[in-house]
Amino acid sequence: MAFVALSEAEKVYIVHGVQEDLRMDGRGCEDYRCVEVETDVVSNTSGSARVKLGHTDILVGVKAEMGTPKLEKPNEGYLEFFVDCSANAAPEFEGRGGDDLGTEIANTLYRIFNNKSSIDLKSLCINPREHCWILYVDVLLLECGGNLFDAISIAVKAALFNTRIPRVRVLEDEEGLKDIELSDDPYDCIQLSVENVPCIVTLCKIGYRHVVDATLQEEACSLASLLVSVTSKGVVTCMRKAGKGSLDPESIFEMMEVRLVLGRCLDLAGSAGCLLPPWSHCGNSPH
Repeated sequence: MAFVALSEAEKVYIVHGVQEDLRMDGRGCEDYRCVEVETDVVSNTSGSARVKLGHTDILVGVKAEMGTPKLEKPNEGYLEFFVDCSANAAPEFEGRGGDDLGTEIANTLYRIFNNKSSIDLKSLCINPREHCWILYVDVLLLECGGNLFDAISIAVKAALFNTRIPRVRVLEDEEGLKDIELSDDPYDCIQLSVENVPCIVTLCKIGYRHVVDATLQEEACSLASLLVSVTSKGVVTCMRKAGKGSLDPESIFEMMEVRLVLGRCLDLAGSAGCLLPPWSHCGNSPH
């Protein structure tokens, strides 16, 4: 994770502000920064999206390639994730400095999509046991300004929403040999349903309270955070703790009350490929 150095006085100022529900940029504890979502930004991909959340800038590209189904799931396609932490995003990512963070983000994405409800993987199957579509999801961190996981989840959902997969016909000749024919019509394609794709809500514990959409300075004051992936219907698909500190059960229950409303708001951005709801622009709480 990107690092920012703070003095003890700065940390005390941030913590005391959070206790009074007043953060350094004027937001309340449950307010998001303005989020911008732009789709179809990379021409040589099947789908793409760019998300700007404060000073965090994420670019996601999806490429659909034909491959062989996995042995344990012969009638399904699958997704592969790769995360590149650019040295321009943070100086500590230079060289192989961002590899650990990239692996952590990719593993979190695998956990989110490791269920039958997020994406209809059977729709990616062309010919059972022989051919399927593999979606290679490449995530590039252009700038790191805090709250990476939330921004990445929105960008991935928006990129999948923008993905167009060519329609395929399986032809069989008289000898039983099968041939695959791709449609030449650019408008004759398959669009994925992202209705059940969850978005991540990260809740950082600072002092005795928690905040959403933490900045780098606020993340430096937090010893533990809770990552919750939630669908637009309020279904939690994944939850994990991050950081070296601990979270007591009472804090977790309090955090879980917030993730439902915020999860629905984030879902609007990821599936619509546009600006978040009006409350995000002015820093108002969705409550």
